[in-house]
Amino acid sequence: MINKQSIWLLTLFSLILVLSVYYITMPSEFLATASNTAKEENKEVVKVKESEVISTLKVENNEEREEKITELQTILTSESSTSEEKNNAYEELKTLNILKGKEEEISAKITNQYKLENFVKIKDDQVRIVVIKDKHDTKLANEIMNLVQESFDTKMYISVKFQK
Repeated sequence: MINKQSIWLLTLFSLILVLSVYYITMPSEFLATASNTAKEENKEVVKVKESEVISTLKVENNEEREEKITELQTILTSESSTSEEKNNAYEELKTLNILKGKEEEISAKITNQYKLENFVKIKDDQVRIVVIKDKHDTKLANEIMNLVQESFDTKMYISVKFQK
C-alpha cells in the first residue's frame, strides 16, 4: 500500500526531474538573455561570430550530453531499475546540469574579459578551453587559466589551446 509520504516523494521527484529536463533542453541563448537582461541595459553588447571550429566542438559536446541524458532518463523511467540506480542517474543528471552551467559561465567570462571566441569543456577535474586566435600567446593563456581557476574551489587541470 502506498502511503502519503511515498506519494509526496514521488511527486517532488517528478517535479524536479521535469524541471531539470526542461532546463537542459532550454536553449543556452535564452538562459543567457534571461539572466542578463537587467545588466545589459547599460552595457555594450559584444557580438562574436562563431567559427566553424567552435561550432563543431559545441555540436559534438551537445550530442554527447544529449546521448548521456537520454541514457540517464531511460534508467530513471525504467521499472526494472533499482532505487539506487535511479538515485545515481538522478545525481549524474544534476551534475551534468551544473557542469553545463559552469561551462557557459566560464565561456561568458572569457568572452567578456578578452573579447575572444572560445569553447569550454569540463570533465572531472579537467577544463579544456579552445580559443580562436591566430597567434599563441602564453601570457594570455596564463591569464585565462587564472581566470578559470578562480571559478573553482579545488585545483583543476586547465588546458588552453589556440586555434586559427
